[in-house]
Amino acid sequence: MSMYWILFIGIAVISYIVQASLQSKFKKYSKMPLASGMTGKDVAEKMLHDNGIFDVRVTSTPGMLTDHYNPANKTVNLSEGVYGSNSVAAAAVAAHECGHAVQHARAYAPLKMRSALVPVVQFSSSIMTWVLLAGILMVNTFPQLLLAGICLFAMTTLFSFITLPVEINASQRALVWLSKAGITNSYNHKAAEDALRSAAYTYVVAALGSLATLVYYIMIYMGRRD
Repeated sequence: MSMYWILFIGIAVISYIVQASLQSKFKKYSKMPLASGMTGKDVAEKMLHDNGIFDVRVTSTPGMLTDHYNPANKTVNLSEGVYGSNSVAAAAVAAHECGHAVQHARAYAPLKMRSALVPVVQFSSSIMTWVLLAGILMVNTFPQLLLAGICLFAMTTLFSFITLPVEINASQRALVWLSKAGITNSYNHKAAEDALRSAAYTYVVAALGSLATLVYYIMIYMGRRD
């Protein structure tokens, strides 16, 4: 099992580095203003309208890096540091979240699959920890309980991997539009690209961490004494 602990520690360290890098780059590019002076709210509304989407509202939400698209009520929720900021970072984040709205409007298959899994993952997450803990304690007397916990955890791992193409595609849509609409230029487009790439890395690390944890639980189950 020692190899798995090394793997866990390695992933934890990489996760910390990726998160620190994301925050550092967001802080750096937040000081780089757009030539147009458009705020995150302006950018979001323009991208939605340019894509023929007029039934999605752009709102402000508390916190930092709390930006998200909610398909249930069709809202692009931008954090306070993005909503009113006219920086390259704000434009990149706003466009990325609108990329999800465009995916929703175009019935992008991975997003549909991800949305369908949300209630399943919410249920799995609510009981998974206790089922796994009880399963590990009773692995030799009642191994089926750990197997049930593994199945629940596998759903969250699957969700993490389906999230990857959804996030990467949203960033691709954002970057193409930012350049085409003239929001970014030859001077600052690379900065927008760098910011969104750093954000994507956090999802990759999360997915790999989830997979490593799943393998660890499977090894416990496979190594039980009958």
